[in-house]
Amino acid sequence: MAPTIVETGSDIDLTDPDLTDLDRNPEIETRLAPLHIRIVNFVAVVLPFLGLVAAMVLLWGTAFSWVYLAMLVGGTILTGLGVTVGYHRLFTHRSFRTVRPVELGLAVLGSMAVQGPVVEWVATHRKHHQHSDGEADPHSPHGHDDTLIGFIRGFIHAHVGWLFDRKADDIDRYATDLYRDKGLVRTSNLFVLWVTLGLLIPAAIGGLVTMTWMGVLLGFLWGGLARVFVLHHITWSVNSVCHIWGAKHFASSDESRNNPVFGILAFGEGWHNNHHAFPTSARHGLLWWQFDLSYIVIRALGLLGLAKDIKLPTPERMKAKRRH
Repeated sequence: MAPTIVETGSDIDLTDPDLTDLDRNPEIETRLAPLHIRIVNFVAVVLPFLGLVAAMVLLWGTAFSWVYLAMLVGGTILTGLGVTVGYHRLFTHRSFRTVRPVELGLAVLGSMAVQGPVVEWVATHRKHHQHSDGEADPHSPHGHDDTLIGFIRGFIHAHVGWLFDRKADDIDRYATDLYRDKGLVRTSNLFVLWVTLGLLIPAAIGGLVTMTWMGVLLGFLWGGLARVFVLHHITWSVNSVCHIWGAKHFASSDESRNNPVFGILAFGEGWHNNHHAFPTSARHGLLWWQFDLSYIVIRALGLLGLAKDIKLPTPERMKAKRRH
């Protein structure tokens, strides 16, 4: 099924009419962090990942092998797509529609990524779009002082610190449409069950493949905990890195950036400026060279008859918002 080309020009995606009275984020001046800060930012995010790769190399044949590599990579892709295709593009922005089994399956896979129940995740992300890089944004790296300490504080807040903030009193109003879906609410309420299964399944696979208790432990560590660690930092980097470091190809009312590293690692989510310019678009990699695995999956679902109303921005709207 061919994607539907629709107008997606709004800087904010408000899928529920109850939100239309909320203040919108005004146009702000584009700011680019100094080069030395961007370098520090890049190193701080990439170095731990390289450390994990080094650990896998050093442990090869001792506590790591093709079995655990397959579980780590396969589990990261499956649960990551649960977040990017399911939590984000389907439930938050309604950039396409799909059949019920796929819908609930994506919600379960996204839950296994251990990033929160689907309804809460959607509400938080919609609030982020409503107030992107403004005072009410739940996880903007901006708004701190211009010193290096202020930058570090902002980066840590956007990357992980915001998770420790008290839940805002108004957050539920951003997901009133999801609260009307009883099946999705039940799936969201079973978050702890899905997280537990996401940790136990690779442990069971490791045990069955190796027929040892050590295989159970290593399956739990690599297919469970290490997978969650990798995916957490990839996802959080979209909040932090992709609002500081990268290119701004389209006009938007915030500091969202297209970052090629996380454009690939985050399955297309790192083309973040494109997304903020056209939030309801099912495709984030809007330029020909921008690889977007999540959109490939959505298009594959469409070709199989499992997805429809796949939204893309019109060429005219893209041209009007293109920065030169």
